[in-house]
Amino acid sequence: MDASSKKISLSVYGARTSQYSRSFDYIEDANRLGEIIAEQNCILTISASTGFPFWVAKGASAKGGQVIGFSPATNEEEHHQVYHLPTKYMDMIIYSGFGFVGANLLLSRSSDAIIFGYGGAETIHDFWVAFQENKPIGILRGDWDTDEILFNLLKDYEGEFDQSRIIFDNDPKRLVQQLIKRAKKNRAQAYQISS
Repeated sequence: MDASSKKISLSVYGARTSQYSRSFDYIEDANRLGEIIAEQNCILTISASTGFPFWVAKGASAKGGQVIGFSPATNEEEHHQVYHLPTKYMDMIIYSGFGFVGANLLLSRSSDAIIFGYGGAETIHDFWVAFQENKPIGILRGDWDTDEILFNLLKDYEGEFDQSRIIFDNDPKRLVQQLIKRAKKNRAQAYQISS
């Protein structure tokens, strides 16, 4: 299989926990995002955790999409017993043994493009790790603060990065399609192939 026919992998980051008062608001958005990623024939890569990534995985799995989780644990037993994390909705889990920080670095490096949705405090760290990988990043706008926080963080660095690689959009389908297009363009440039 050559690089031009390989499936695009999209990683999705977001809060690993949720505020109960907001749970139903973002679960529907997360499910829909997962469905769209599967419908676009992409591989979904996530932190093998709870919260936003879990619900995105559920949506992708429901549409027959392939889901790969990256675990902070060394093995399945540690994944369940120490981290108390699920394995449901994932076709494969890579047990990194590097904690959340190391697993998320591997996740970012293994993906063609990265999406951020409803987030928590850890999402800011995840964003800066992903930002350093110089890959296309999509930020899903929604009824949460994550998009505005990331937008304001980026304002301070406007002249220091290629702004066209960061996309803000409130339409998950359009966001996914734009990221696929940019990821294919990046792949074509890297392998000197036509997209």
